[in-house]
Amino acid sequence: MVAFGKKLKERKIEEWQGYYINYKLMKKKVKQYAHQIEVGTQDRRHVLKDFSKMLDNQIEKIVLFLLEQQGLLASRIAQLNEREEALEKQPEISQISQLREDYRAVGRDLLKLLFFIEINAIGLRKILKKFDKRFGYRFTDYYVKTRANHPYSLLQQVFKHVGLGAVIGAISRNLHKLQEHQGSYLSIYDQPVLTVQDPVVDSLKAAVDRLSHSTNFLNFLAQHALIMQEELPTPVEEHLDDKRYNFMSLLLNLLNTFLYMVNTYIVVPTADDYATLLGAPATVCGVVIGAMAVAQLFSSVYFSAWSNKSYFKPLVFSSIVLFMGNAMYALALDADSITLLLFGRLFCGLGSARAVNRRYISDCVPLRIRMQASAGFVSASALGMACGPALAGLLQTKFKIYKLTFSQVTLPGWVMAIAWLLYLVLLWITFREPLHETEEHDKPQESSTVPGPRENDALEKGLRQPLILSSEANEEDENGDDGDCDGSDEAPEDSRQPATSFLAAYRLLTPSVKVQLLIYFMLKYAMEILLSESSVVTTYYFGWSTSAVAIFLASLGLTVLPVNIIVGSYISNMFEDRQILLASEIVVCIGILLSFKIISPYTVPQYVCSGLIMFVSAEVLEGVNLSLLSRVMSSRLSRGTYNGGLLSTEAGTIARVIADGTITLAGYLGRNMLLNVTLLPSLLICIASIVATCFTYNSLY
Repeated sequence: MVAFGKKLKERKIEEWQGYYINYKLMKKKVKQYAHQIEVGTQDRRHVLKDFSKMLDNQIEKIVLFLLEQQGLLASRIAQLNEREEALEKQPEISQISQLREDYRAVGRDLLKLLFFIEINAIGLRKILKKFDKRFGYRFTDYYVKTRANHPYSLLQQVFKHVGLGAVIGAISRNLHKLQEHQGSYLSIYDQPVLTVQDPVVDSLKAAVDRLSHSTNFLNFLAQHALIMQEELPTPVEEHLDDKRYNFMSLLLNLLNTFLYMVNTYIVVPTADDYATLLGAPATVCGVVIGAMAVAQLFSSVYFSAWSNKSYFKPLVFSSIVLFMGNAMYALALDADSITLLLFGRLFCGLGSARAVNRRYISDCVPLRIRMQASAGFVSASALGMACGPALAGLLQTKFKIYKLTFSQVTLPGWVMAIAWLLYLVLLWITFREPLHETEEHDKPQESSTVPGPRENDALEKGLRQPLILSSEANEEDENGDDGDCDGSDEAPEDSRQPATSFLAAYRLLTPSVKVQLLIYFMLKYAMEILLSESSVVTTYYFGWSTSAVAIFLASLGLTVLPVNIIVGSYISNMFEDRQILLASEIVVCIGILLSFKIISPYTVPQYVCSGLIMFVSAEVLEGVNLSLLSRVMSSRLSRGTYNGGLLSTEAGTIARVIADGTITLAGYLGRNMLLNVTLLPSLLICIASIVATCFTYNSLY
């Protein structure tokens, strides 16, 4: 990936050359300001005033050109409308088809204009962040706050486009009328829902949503996957995406995600009973559940590396290993071996292909549907988490076939073994291995100043990518993103390569990103404690059956999607993400405090309500935290084996391993001590994350 300054230079349209933001000049001015303040020849107040004036002039230049182009597009639409009125009197199919193509041509030119705005919007935000990082001053907050609603400011015109919305509406209306009502010209307003949208119209609407920073449930949910994306995809990348994408292969990846989450949580309601039947303490359920997470620490790395070369082979390997692991888990009772039980769970963890599932979406799904695919990944995980315990609750039977025992503790293993065997057959028949990138594809491409048809196609797809997912915060100063003061905008080649080790990836993390990974660790730890010890705790205090535990866990899992709908559609539009982040951390802390057994008796309402508060607030926290991570994590972590998704997975998996180990160790103190002893580390880590968040609050995006 090249630097933003070089991208800006390459993607400019020749005839619009003088109307783009002068990013190179402003970058030099920031360095000059820093030097002048350092030697004492300039004071801070003068710098702020001078830089604000420069920004105002740059924005005015962009907006005036935008209005001029908008007027030209409106004139072209007016001329097409006159031709359309003439055709209403004497309809001719050939002329109607040509008129429709002319409307599409206007739409493609409008996409070029939207791309012009996009590049300038990214450049504006980058230069503001560069200024903040140079001077340690929240200039961005001041500038946006003073210009957002001021009558003399043009800043909002860069992000809110009332006039362009009218142009898009005119193109959409006329294209739909010509496409759906050729020869009849019935009123389109009689149809409240447009069944088929022209691809150009879809691209235009996606571009406006992107530039307007619209927050919706689908976008919010997609960010949970932490699938990093490039800012300005090249036509070559887009062309490769279309060739590599296969819908059935995507469905199989999502099915793999769903089955793995079912496999993870289907044993939770019965793990304590299984351990007891094999002569171990009930609290060994922590080790039984956590063994899968221990193995996942290693499997995530080799699956991520394997997916650099293939997607089909690691998925086949995953299915075979999971089949074997579940069979071993189911046979452990008849073999009377706790060792076989643990090895079965370890094998299940070694088959964790979530890294492959993420990489397939990141590398092979076109940008126009990548957000939907990312949301599908998160939804499949949430549904699997809910279905696992629910399925365990249904398997309340016992019978024998020959010497094999089928009961509530072994049936989860048998059911999942059969499920993975069927999945393997389906995978072998329907999965299509996508093309992999070659060195030839990685070479820099000659860019034309005026996009042709193929470039326009890529432009339409590229504008669908959510702008808020662009990685802007970390690659500017530390990694040489913008080049040197001498005018060279290309970063050193090795500074743009993906991280090659965990240590290299760790060095790319800023303090605020490290805090966010700590938050992720905390919430995964707290959730694992709640879920993994639920069977032991509820049996000891309330005498719950396996079915009751399964219903409780399934109910918690079913809250995931409704909570994200509320947060993604409403709360995130009302408050800043960092405000929601801190508030949800505090609520998690309150949920943990309410879970402690301080007075007797310990009641079902206290446990259920405190658990619900903790779980729901942790879900809110996870969504907002990953949303912030996707914005500020270095773009060098968007690709390669050691990517941002792998880092977050490892942080969460380590938290689960430690939490499950804590449950088993605390079990030696007795069941009466288990709840409070395991909740205490959760409380301490939560308090530490709140303190860290407060210290880095202003640096969060």
